Amino acid sequence: MSSSSSTEQPVHVFFTGICVERIRTSMSRFVRYPLYVKGNPQCRVFFTDFYMKLVKSDKERPPNVVTFECPVQMTKFDVKNYLDRLYNVPVAKVNTQIVYVAFKRDHRNRRFKPKDDFKLAHVTLPDNQTFEFPDNLFKKETDEDEEDMIEEVKAKQKVKDNLLRERGGVPLWFGL
Repeated sequence: MSSSSSTEQPVHVFFTGICVERIRTSMSRFVRYPLYVKGNPQCRVFFTDFYMKLVKSDKERPPNVVTFECPVQMTKFDVKNYLDRLYNVPVAKVNTQIVYVAFKRDHRNRRFKPKDDFKLAHVTLPDNQTFEFPDNLFKKETDEDEEDMIEEVKAKQKVKDNLLRERGGVPLWFGL
């Protein structure tokens, strides 16, 4: 019996009394599948292995092109299936671009990446569909109540600063 490195060998791992089978995939990440024991209910919930984040494109794009940030391991085919099957969004074409994040140096002059590399997926929708990124999605409207509260806090801080000056720079917690 010779074992081939191309075949996937399941590994059984126990989490709080539940046995979970982990299969090592070709992308060297573990995918967890619960073990099925005869008589147990079937698993009805399936979670995706990937995530996608809608981002605003830095360049001017046609109205039927949407940009997503996704993991580097995700392929064009995965992006198309993800949008089609989860969100029922028809996809005409997918272009991908890998963004490599530059190394930075910390205080000990060691190199590190502040963020992992990621892939941008520019998804083209069919001609009859358009997408417009909402302008007010991340803008917060300031209320007059918030401005009044800010003024109150500034006034209290000014009173504390004046009291500190009167004490000759000795803080309030230091009793005289």
